[in-house]
Amino acid sequence: MASSTASAVSHRDMANAIRALAIDAVEAANCGHPGMPMGMADVATVLFTKFLKFDPRYPRWHDRDRFVLSAGHGSMLLYSLLHLTGYKDITLEDIKRFRQLGSPCAGHPEYGHGAGVETTTGPLGQGLGNAVGMALAERIVAARFGDDLVDHRTYVIASDGDLMEGISHEAISLAGHLKLSKLIVLFDDNGISIDGPLALSESGDQLARFEAAGWSASRVDGHDPEAIAAAIESAQASARPSMIACRTIIGYGAPKKQGTASSHGSPLGAEEAAAAKKALGWPHGVFEVPENIRGAWLAAGERNHEEHTAWLTRFTAADSDVKAAFERAQEGAINVALWPALNAYRKALIDKPATVASRKASEMVLEVINTHVPETIGGSADLTGSNNTRTKGMEAIEAEDFRGRFLHYGVREHGMAAAMNGMALHGGIIPYSGTFLVFADYCRPSIRLAALMQQRVIHVMTHDSIGLGEDGPTHQPVEHLASLRAIPNLNVFRPADVIETAECWELALRATKTPSVIALSRQNLPQVRLKHSEENRCAKGAYVLSPATAKHHVTIIASGSEVSIALEAQKQLEAQGIGASVVSMPCMDLFAAESASYQDRTIDPKSVRIAVEAGARQAWDRWIGRDGVFIGMNSFGASGPYEALYKQFGITADNIVRAARQRL
Repeated sequence: MASSTASAVSHRDMANAIRALAIDAVEAANCGHPGMPMGMADVATVLFTKFLKFDPRYPRWHDRDRFVLSAGHGSMLLYSLLHLTGYKDITLEDIKRFRQLGSPCAGHPEYGHGAGVETTTGPLGQGLGNAVGMALAERIVAARFGDDLVDHRTYVIASDGDLMEGISHEAISLAGHLKLSKLIVLFDDNGISIDGPLALSESGDQLARFEAAGWSASRVDGHDPEAIAAAIESAQASARPSMIACRTIIGYGAPKKQGTASSHGSPLGAEEAAAAKKALGWPHGVFEVPENIRGAWLAAGERNHEEHTAWLTRFTAADSDVKAAFERAQEGAINVALWPALNAYRKALIDKPATVASRKASEMVLEVINTHVPETIGGSADLTGSNNTRTKGMEAIEAEDFRGRFLHYGVREHGMAAAMNGMALHGGIIPYSGTFLVFADYCRPSIRLAALMQQRVIHVMTHDSIGLGEDGPTHQPVEHLASLRAIPNLNVFRPADVIETAECWELALRATKTPSVIALSRQNLPQVRLKHSEENRCAKGAYVLSPATAKHHVTIIASGSEVSIALEAQKQLEAQGIGASVVSMPCMDLFAAESASYQDRTIDPKSVRIAVEAGARQAWDRWIGRDGVFIGMNSFGASGPYEALYKQFGITADNIVRAARQRL
């Protein structure tokens, strides 16, 4: 019944259902972007009715194709498709409440608000970068579990804005280098930007650009369904990633506004909306989709159910160990054997302390983690030897062989961070990678989106202060810790030694809904934890590392490389009869989540409070109060040996003691 209904309904009617819903939703909200959904409705209809592998009844099917609307401003395109094909999370009532508080149909697609939204998009270029990560994850997981369980494609609808953003260059070149042939980008080539004709700001040849990066590229009429289908079929057969430039008319059907910037980011208006529906041959009421057209769309949503059933049969027949490993990987669960292994590792360090840079300490604990957790995929932005993110036995992932566990991202920090988000969203992988902390600025938009989407993505960021020395202020982070700590739902770790580094890594892995930044030193750090604790002391964010032995007057709070300096200051103060405690604060974010009573027990509010960190003061005032002392950076750094720099900028034990005595 459904298939006969579908065959009786024309492509034009199905595409116009998308256009009508987009027009009506934007009019009802009195804001939004109708132009792109109207222009790309033909392309989306071909993709969802003929090519995309999905099953709305089981939207988390692991072997579904991934669809990314990188042009997130055109969100009504996605919401219309999900509703029409039968996704239960997007109802007609939800669409009627487009852009309203509580509706899953947010202004831009938000991951977690409804099944079928594979990633949060809106900041242009991010979706394209995520899609590269998804396509990469598909190949990596397939190399581990085989094509019987993992064999799907990633499709992207991208706008001219996506392709103008700098991140697109990084994403495109990485995908071309790795020959991610199951990645297909459908470019909405409508020649219009917010300011007007695209020619105002862009004159490049996108096809030549993609081809130069190792892609297949073609151009089609984006309103010719047969040409669109033929182009997608050709792309599916390519040994390279593919870009199809779909020449479309933005606001297609609107008599006065189609092909103009006025249809991009605002409602058509009641008169133009009615005229558009008349021109499109859509005589139906507001938010009305006739039953025969609705039935055709629901049939499109059902067409892969048999393929899903066949996949379930193959999965059921797989070896029990394979099934267990596959399910664990998809769920993001950690091999439980890791936790006692990490405990044993910490115990061994008590017996044989290590004075190493915390970046080296990270490599040491990664040897344990990567042995027990096959899902971890490491990488670096061309700084492997500096970030220490590649452990023994980690083979590189290459275009001809995805069995490795280490990615050479090249100097593509932004593309790397976006790809890691896509890998985490895809599932089956726990991504981590490295760069210098100062280059967090290049990663920040993707880090923010990982936090918004609650994705476990781990950023190893080394050379975390003026302690990197001679490379000078261009490479010495000052404001970066404060900037990252300002992002909600992001754990910023700065461990003081090998023990804290191991504990911070454990916490990052356990935080399944929170990304992490682990800031690590270039210079060697003494081991400050010399007694074993079964408890992960970093879990509360801060703790009393060394209590006062005399009457308590001073609390010195420090993170990372400055903890050992704080301990030296404590020694001097205690020798002068001044009781001082040292609090290590490896994660301000976790400490802020603790109870006020624990915070006050850790940092005595009645004591003289001194914070020490080779970074900016911002965020520390919460813990030291108006009368507290901050010893750190209030300017950029300088080029020179790190020992001289610490003296130059006053981050010394003597300066801490002097400040304490002045306040007492």
